[in-house]
Amino acid sequence: MKRPALRARLLTALAGDPNGTPRWVREIADGDDDGYFPDGGAAWTVHAGTATFVAGIRALLIQALHPGAMAGVHDFSRYREDPIGRLTGTVRWIICVTYGSTAQAQQETARVGRMHERVAGTYETDAGARSYSASDARLVEWVHLAFTEAFLGAHERWGGPIPGGADEYVREWATAGRLMRLHKPPETEAELRERMRGFLVNGELRRDERVDEVVRFLRDVPFTGSMRIAYRVLFAAAVASLPRPYRQLLGVRRTLLPVVTATRLVLAVSQRALGSGPRAQDFARERHRRLAAERDGVHSAG
Repeated sequence: MKRPALRARLLTALAGDPNGTPRWVREIADGDDDGYFPDGGAAWTVHAGTATFVAGIRALLIQALHPGAMAGVHDFSRYREDPIGRLTGTVRWIICVTYGSTAQAQQETARVGRMHERVAGTYETDAGARSYSASDARLVEWVHLAFTEAFLGAHERWGGPIPGGADEYVREWATAGRLMRLHKPPETEAELRERMRGFLVNGELRRDERVDEVVRFLRDVPFTGSMRIAYRVLFAAAVASLPRPYRQLLGVRRTLLPVVTATRLVLAVSQRALGSGPRAQDFARERHRRLAAERDGVHSAG
């Protein structure tokens, strides 16, 4: 597949637009402050890399292990009918929170919150039916932990250095947890690992037929052509990079393929395809330059 065509397909999957500049991306240039995260900081660095392609799959696999989170996906998500739409909705929130102004980040988080208001129901346990809600503090915590772990782990394996290291990324992304009303999100890698271990040892995570269904879907998302081949490599990478306890609980195994090398190749090709044209951070820097010029103008006038 030629680079322009590949770029268009990647950007359609990620942003819902073949040029990668839907309205919500362009609006990153607007706003009255620099946003929650510094240019070139840990969150900017991790979320700009193509290792996020692996991280997204890894996060979904880990999140699926909580029966409450899995029930919400099973009962309310349209991931089977519209996997691209489901993906772009998540990407939109990540990008707006990472690169947008504080107002845009808050508006986007509120949009997601409104979607989650109706996500509630029950799921079966060995002890009988149990209720769940997307606003449940324990579920919000698990989703945040799984996201943070997945994006950190994938970047450490397939990305470059993180400014400030793993602890800085966890500390910065705790801001996103607080936006989602998570009380006291972890702020160090050690605390992140310990909080996740708590879910494991308490027996809150489990594998059932719904988990198996999601794993089967994620293993064979309906892409076509070269995108299908590349995705299979990325799925294998996500599985291989999972900490062993989660692989065992999910019932997935590492492939015999040279996953690390194959993934580096897929990510490098993707990076080259995405290299041309403005990206979210470019719009954020446009906003930063405008605000800096406005501040300089005020100082000069003073």
